Amino acid sequence: MADVNRGNRPLSPFMFGLYYRPQWTSMTSIANRITGLSLMVAALMVVWYLSGLALGGRAFEIADGVITSWFGDLVMTLSVYALWYHTLAGVRHLIWDTGRMLKVEHAELAGKVIVGAALLLTIITIIIC
Repeated sequence: MADVNRGNRPLSPFMFGLYYRPQWTSMTSIANRITGLSLMVAALMVVWYLSGLALGGRAFEIADGVITSWFGDLVMTLSVYALWYHTLAGVRHLIWDTGRMLKVEHAELAGKVIVGAALLLTIITIIIC
């Protein structure tokens, strides 16, 4: 028998806001992947800076100019947040692997705590360093 309701329901969650309500668990999972990839950009900038330091002269001046510019400051600050967020999200996944905090309410609370804790730890790190 044919599914008569097929035309009345969404086929995929691709249209955020129209058919699919973003959830904390899905958004924090996506953010975990994004922060992992963005940490590679920061790592490349640090390697470039250290290479410039090793080469000296003009190479260091260019690398130092970029990494100490507003863009470099922004990338490094966001990288500190990404590092804290990615670490805390990894701990959350380890907790989930033990079978704990798998209820929707607990998982969403953990996502909110991770976002806030990463922000707080980023501010503390910036103040200390």
